[in-house]
Amino acid sequence: MLQKVLSSGLMGVDPFAVEVEVDTPRGLSAFEIVGLAEMSVRESRVRVKSAIVNSGFKFPRSRIIVNLAPADVKKVGTAYDLPMAVGILASEGEIPDACLAGTVFFGELGLDGAIKGTQGVLPVALGARDLGLKRIVVSRRNAVEAAAVGGLDVVPTDSLTELCDILNDKAAPLPVEAEAAGPEGAPLDLADIRGQEHAKRALEIAAAGGHNLLLAGPPGSGKTMLARRLPGLLPDLTEAEAIETTKIYSVAGLLDGRRGLLRHRPFRAPHHTVSDVALVGGGSIPRPGEISLAHHGVLFLDEMPEFHRHVLEVLREPLEERRVTISRASFSCTFPADFMLVGAFNPCPCGYLGDPRRACTCTSVAVERYRARLSGPLLDRIHLQVEVPAVPVECLRGRSGGEGSGAVRERVARARAIQARRFEGRGLRTNAQMGVQELERFAELGAAETAFLERVVDRLGLSARAYHGLVKVARTVADLDGQPRVRVEHVAEAVQYRIQDRSQG
Repeated sequence: MLQKVLSSGLMGVDPFAVEVEVDTPRGLSAFEIVGLAEMSVRESRVRVKSAIVNSGFKFPRSRIIVNLAPADVKKVGTAYDLPMAVGILASEGEIPDACLAGTVFFGELGLDGAIKGTQGVLPVALGARDLGLKRIVVSRRNAVEAAAVGGLDVVPTDSLTELCDILNDKAAPLPVEAEAAGPEGAPLDLADIRGQEHAKRALEIAAAGGHNLLLAGPPGSGKTMLARRLPGLLPDLTEAEAIETTKIYSVAGLLDGRRGLLRHRPFRAPHHTVSDVALVGGGSIPRPGEISLAHHGVLFLDEMPEFHRHVLEVLREPLEERRVTISRASFSCTFPADFMLVGAFNPCPCGYLGDPRRACTCTSVAVERYRARLSGPLLDRIHLQVEVPAVPVECLRGRSGGEGSGAVRERVARARAIQARRFEGRGLRTNAQMGVQELERFAELGAAETAFLERVVDRLGLSARAYHGLVKVARTVADLDGQPRVRVEHVAEAVQYRIQDRSQG
């Protein structure tokens, strides 16, 4: 008897509907899976048979054919276990046919019949809702994640036996309960940092306009401390941003099953030994990389010149496009990657070039080679480049580091509100995302500002991308100042945050 069970697959973070067709024709006992199934899917035969038998149900002795439609799209993962088992049980009369309509089944089976948690439940639930389906059956471990999608009934279950009782109205599903969202660890306050007022101001501008930031200074000057406080200056994720970010973490298997959507902006800090695949995503079965895990948040690269050159260079396109496309011979998938890049590096290999307290031991050739690891095209995409000098010891004895994160966050929120009104209906959120057309309309320079900027560009030999970056930063400074037009002082402050270009100029 032919049964059709609805399930779902994932292409990157995007779901696609899969119809699991189960047929049990007469013939010698066999279990075949067709429909471009990857090895983990073909292994489902063993898990499904053992789960059904160990749950106390009769396993068909006839031939079993499972087709995963559409048959021309590769299927990967273990979440097809549950729909296969449901189809077989329905063909044996253990589950009413009416229970299959409008329901998505998604989960991995244990040999004892337990329904285990799996990755990618949130995008699958979103896809089911968009298709007009009314119900999704998942493991209890994934129930909170699925329940974050409104307009969809979630049936959490721990085993095949419990699921059959629920579908046969012999038991009622338990309610889905999520933990209350609370703060994730102790907040990091900008007031903890002594001195570095110039760098703090750059951090505020970066947060307000979504600009990339580069911090240069000797060891122990506070570069990492500054970077780790940037997420605390950013506004909380909106509902749409929370869904987008949580989808990525769901696919990567990094969600806490007791909570729903992520509410805090992510902060990712990979080690400098990270590979290009781990950073941008990929693999034989494409997985999201660090830049996607930092979506709507911050990607921090400490000791940036220590990263392999080819690893840094693969950041160039995602920084512009705000997404990364992984292409294979038979398919391609796209992961979102709209993140703020924060890099930190020492002025030289030993770290003490220009430090009045300690002498630098590096040769000029070594210093030049070290700095050349950051290419010009990559630096062009980093709008704010700030020097973080060593902090005098007398500053360390003070009780307060000055203004706290709360006050700065309020100014950032006001500036972001201005940008939200400015870019309404244009698909942009921050000044850093402006293109040429938006720059001409929203950051038009007067005669004095144009003349000043032309002199700067001529003196420093800036590229067109760096020129536009200066205008974007000046627009953000004006927003923080509450000014509708960009003035000379705003442009002048933006120029102060280009230490790499000023040192070469």
